[in-house]
Amino acid sequence: MAAKKAEQALVEQWRDMLALHARTQCELDRALHQHGVCASDFEVLDVLADGRRATGGGCSYRVQEIAERVHLSQSALSRLIARLEKDGLVERALCPEDRRGVRVALTAKGRTLHGEALPVQRAVLTRMLTAD
Repeated sequence: MAAKKAEQALVEQWRDMLALHARTQCELDRALHQHGVCASDFEVLDVLADGRRATGGGCSYRVQEIAERVHLSQSALSRLIARLEKDGLVERALCPEDRRGVRVALTAKGRTLHGEALPVQRAVLTRMLTAD
């Protein structure tokens, strides 16, 4: 009986996490809409901007490296990157070290948009994920 209660508590905890994630994702989508991006778009921009801050300059990531950080399938991420590229926010180039790979980097327009949307995203995360 105790094992069954522990199992049920674990399932409830999991469902609470999923619900918090869904609510937060919806709030991010709503808030970031004013900047013309959704939460997934912003995540890619943020990953690219993090790399840029870490290296102190230009930085690009292989698509596979971005996929590991944003938790999207390879095909979904490829479509998202194509859309961001069409909007002028990122640029793609072949990897010099592996001609089969593609590297992605922020454009100046992407850096500007990221800078404008960053406080909005962080405010939503603070509101949604900080305990009262």
